[in-house]
Amino acid sequence: MSDDGAAALDGPFTTRQLLRLDEALRVADQQTGLTFSVYLGDLEEPTRENAEALHRRLDGAATAVLIAVSPNQRVLEIVTGPDARRRISDRDAKLAALSMAASFAGGDLAGGVLAGIDQLASHAGRH
Repeated sequence: MSDDGAAALDGPFTTRQLLRLDEALRVADQQTGLTFSVYLGDLEEPTRENAEALHRRLDGAATAVLIAVSPNQRVLEIVTGPDARRRISDRDAKLAALSMAASFAGGDLAGGVLAGIDQLASHAGRH
């Protein structure tokens, strides 16, 4: 069994997908000066408040962008800290979420997350 096809540590992503996600997060952080994070898993109800609580626990939450995805609940939350919000509007986040949801609906979880990171970083611009 190759690393390409095997889910890494029984997660939803292959090793190659995890490497691509890690690289996308690193590039987004470097280009924007913001800190991008992804949470994948179930969220407690109410999901928005749970995502906001996860975001508050991030280092440098003011400049952090959290993409929280719960495939089992069919929930996607994008949370931005106050400094990040000045550069990524709610409209920008909604557009990224729509693009991500389209990929998710097509069965491409990793591609959707990658697209979301890319779109949010593009909206934030360079620092």
